[in-house]
Amino acid sequence: MNAVNTKLFVQAVTRFLAGLLIVGLLLFLPAGTFAFWQAWLLIFILFVPMFIAGLILMKKSPDLLRKRLNAKEEQTEQKTVILLSGLMFLVAFIAAGLNFRFGWIALPGAVSFAAAIVFLLAYVLYAEVMRENAYLSRTVEVQENQKVIDTGLYGIVRHPMYMSTLLLFLAMPLVLGSVISFAIMLAYIPIISRRIRNEEQVLEEGLEGYREYKQRVRYKMIPFVW
Repeated sequence: MNAVNTKLFVQAVTRFLAGLLIVGLLLFLPAGTFAFWQAWLLIFILFVPMFIAGLILMKKSPDLLRKRLNAKEEQTEQKTVILLSGLMFLVAFIAAGLNFRFGWIALPGAVSFAAAIVFLLAYVLYAEVMRENAYLSRTVEVQENQKVIDTGLYGIVRHPMYMSTLLLFLAMPLVLGSVISFAIMLAYIPIISRRIRNEEQVLEEGLEGYREYKQRVRYKMIPFVW
């Protein structure tokens, strides 16, 4: 491993461990115990696939991994979206921990396992989106030589990545067994709507053929619905 890839590996591992620590603190501290088994389930299905995906990107597409790790939003609108999303996760995770501690609304364990299956399927969907779109970015931008992708999932909805994240985010609170957190995570719908509105404006202005693509593919995230 050369010096550049070593630096990238260290950066990726540091981000991974930091994310693991933050999620653990947000769940177990409010719960007041490590016996919060739904939290362990979420951590497992969230971070194990993430770790595997990171290793694959490190080997096959280090430039894409580097781009995703170093991406920073430049637009004020998108910075607001990121802030709101962060607050949503913060409140939802803390609420899930408190829900476990005080037993406000207890969902059956079967709900957590069913939601875990949905979560993993959404992860597979997300991976497929990354495979189909080499221009996929964490930031709203038009990249050099970028072209409109209109095949595969992009032939069904214009934003399949957000479709997969919607499934991921709504499955999370159910894995944690918290109806309250699920209600909080519904805030993702207006948040992502705001991001999509701004993103499509940027793409229409800077990406050739995107206006025509919008006319061909009517739905943004949910086939036959929205």
